[in-house]
Amino acid sequence: MPGGAVRSVGSIGSAGSTKGTNEQRAGLLSGVGAYGLWGIVPLFWPLLKPAGAIEILAHRMVWSLGVVGIALLVLRRWSWVGALVRRPRKLGLITVAAAVITVNWGLYIWAVNNGHVVEASLGYFINPLVTIAMGVLLLGERLRPAQWVAVATGVAAVLVLAIGYGRPPWISLTLAFSFATYGLVKKKVAMGGLESLAAETAVLFLPALGYLLWLGARGESTFGSEGPGHAALLAATGVVTATPLVLFGAAAIRVPLSTLGLLQYLAPVFQFVLGILYFHEEMPPERWAGFALVWLALTLLTWDALRTARRTRAEAARTLAARTAAQPSPSVPPSAGDPAPPSATTPAP
Repeated sequence: MPGGAVRSVGSIGSAGSTKGTNEQRAGLLSGVGAYGLWGIVPLFWPLLKPAGAIEILAHRMVWSLGVVGIALLVLRRWSWVGALVRRPRKLGLITVAAAVITVNWGLYIWAVNNGHVVEASLGYFINPLVTIAMGVLLLGERLRPAQWVAVATGVAAVLVLAIGYGRPPWISLTLAFSFATYGLVKKKVAMGGLESLAAETAVLFLPALGYLLWLGARGESTFGSEGPGHAALLAATGVVTATPLVLFGAAAIRVPLSTLGLLQYLAPVFQFVLGILYFHEEMPPERWAGFALVWLALTLLTWDALRTARRTRAEAARTLAARTAAQPSPSVPPSAGDPAPPSATTPAP
């Protein structure tokens, strides 16, 4: 019956809309969870003392491969391994990514465990600005005026912070440049999050395991000498590494990139707040001034990105509407013996 058909179509549309809303909500929660965990991870690394930063890093590499390997085994996602082995160039890029993320992870752990949480958070605040600058210098990308202003403001912020620290903020700059380089290489590799982490930690596994065995042979390993609780915490570095990555992957396929771009600031914000309120690191006026300039630059960058995305969507909608209006609709031929209706046309696909 016509009425029943209308109600059926309406219920299907409502169900589809509800499903889409639930998917977006799940994606948003996953994104908040991922960046939230990355933001509070400074609370975890001090628990691993008296292990040094390099020992913690080596355990992170070894146990991460185990956790990611189990996840891939459960998901049955192994087909990419053979293809990767047969592509030396891609394998080389994975090796570069592994080396760069080693620097990033190692320095971050050292910074947190040596009282530089605020400076480490600054690295991830300025990372988007460094990424844009590398796009211009390495890829020949052209910047919009607002992006130029944001980058210039970021440079001014680094100069102010250098004066405030009495030295360049080398921890922040190294973290920002290493992570931006990592992102650039990952873009060229074009692999999924779990697959990429598995490949990178596989490259790092033997050196990391060799270092841990060497420490044990010298009697300097804390894995077996500080009790089972300490050993369990070191093993948990694999879960701490993989969990936010899985959540990020779930968010990336469910929410727009513009939303992910905004969520990425949660991590350094949480780290900054922890550095001040929990770790009680100093924030003299010149340091506040430097951070204020960084936040101004990020505000400009975010505003420009949102405005550009909105304009792009509007132009795409206008183009689609124009093409739809210009496309002739095919006529429906009348049945034999029936009079043709005044305007029997089918809707455009």
